[in-house]
Amino acid sequence: MVRAFNPGDYTSVIEVLNTVHPDYPDTVEELRFYDEHRDPKCRFDRWLAIRGGSVVGVGQCGHAAGWFHPRKFWMDLSVHPDHQGRGVGSLLYRQILETILPLDPLVIRAGAREDKLHSIQFLLNRGFVEDVRSWESRLDVTAFDARPFADVEDKLRAENVEIKTLLDLEDDPERNRKLYELEWLLDQEIPQPEPPTRVSFEFFLEHTLQNPNLLPGAYLVAVKGNEYVGLSTLWSSLGNADLYTGLTGVRRDLRGRGIALALKLRAIAYARAHGHPIIRTWNESNNEAILAINERLGFVKQPAWIDFVKTFRRDRGA
Repeated sequence: MVRAFNPGDYTSVIEVLNTVHPDYPDTVEELRFYDEHRDPKCRFDRWLAIRGGSVVGVGQCGHAAGWFHPRKFWMDLSVHPDHQGRGVGSLLYRQILETILPLDPLVIRAGAREDKLHSIQFLLNRGFVEDVRSWESRLDVTAFDARPFADVEDKLRAENVEIKTLLDLEDDPERNRKLYELEWLLDQEIPQPEPPTRVSFEFFLEHTLQNPNLLPGAYLVAVKGNEYVGLSTLWSSLGNADLYTGLTGVRRDLRGRGIALALKLRAIAYARAHGHPIIRTWNESNNEAILAINERLGFVKQPAWIDFVKTFRRDRGA
C-alpha cells in the first residue's frame, strides 16, 4: 500500500534513504530541519510504500525554491534494495503523477547516478530523457599538499582582497544583506538545468544562519574594501565526517585573479585543521572554470549524476 508521510515516520524514511544511498548518509535531524523550513510558496509531498508493516519505499515531489515555477516539479524515488524490481517504484511513481497531473505540469525533473543502471532505465521507460550531467568530485584532505599554493593569498592582499569567515564579518551590520545579494548575483551565473529564482531574504537567513550544518568558520567570503566579491562554503553532515561544498563563485569583474582558488585553499585548510577527511563537491559538466580549479587541487571525479526531465506540455510563456 501507499500512504502519505506523517511525522512519526522520520526514522523509517531515513533508514530507507540511507540504505539506498549509503554514500550520502542523512539524519532525522537534518531531514526534519528542511521539512520545517521549506519556502512557503513551494508545494511538497512525501509518500511511503508499506509492505508487511514496514516502509520499503519513499517517493517525494514538489517545487524547488531555487528554480521555482508553479508548473515545474522535481521528484525522487527510493526503494529499499530488497524490494527493488517488485513494483514498489512503479506504485510510488503513479502516486506522484496523481499528485502532480492536476496541477498541469510542464516538466518533472529527477536524478540518477550514472552507475545506477536500474534507476536510469526506470526513468527512460517512463518518458524521461537525459538533460545535463554533474560531476561529483572528492578531495582526500589528508593527502593534499598545500606547498605549491603558498603565495596565493599574499598576491590577493596586494590587490586589497582578503578572505574572511562568517565570524570575521560579524561587526559588519550589513553582512547578512550583502551575503544575500552576493549569493543571488553568483547563482544567476552558475550553469543550471532551470533558470534560477530568487528566494526571500528571510528564507536565506533561515537556511544559512539557522542550518544545523552551518560551519561559520568554513563560510568563506572574499572581501575587497567594503565589498563582498567572492564566496565559497563548506557544510557539515550529521551523518558522517565529510564536508560538502556549497556555492563557490566570484564576481564577474574580478575573475581570473585567483580569488576562487584562494577560497578553495582556505576551505581545505579548515577541513584539515578540524579533522575532516574528505571534501565533496558537485559541478555541472559544462562548468569548465571551477572544474579546472578542482582538478588542479587534486579533486577526483566520481560517477556523474544525471539530471533527467520529462516534458508534459510546451508553453510559450513558460
